[in-house]
Amino acid sequence: MQGGLIVALADEAIAHAMMTMLNPDEGLTTIELKSNFLSGVDAGELIAEAHVFKKGRSLMIGDCLVTNDKGKNICRVSATFMLLKE
Repeated sequence: MQGGLIVALADEAIAHAMMTMLNPDEGLTTIELKSNFLSGVDAGELIAEAHVFKKGRSLMIGDCLVTNDKGKNICRVSATFMLLKE
């Protein structure tokens, strides 16, 4: 599988984890993303598990671990998002 697709999956998972912590007048956008590819994948399902590390006044930091359907680590992603306020 192409690595950019795996990173996009992780970015989306982190964003959705962060959305659970937003106030009604807040949005967010990715401003920094770091990925570590740990193994290749050519078949099967991928699972992305994301967590919010910190929510500040203007930034949020989150992490995601992508594994395959056998539990093998495929990619670790760390991201910084900027909070957008209306």
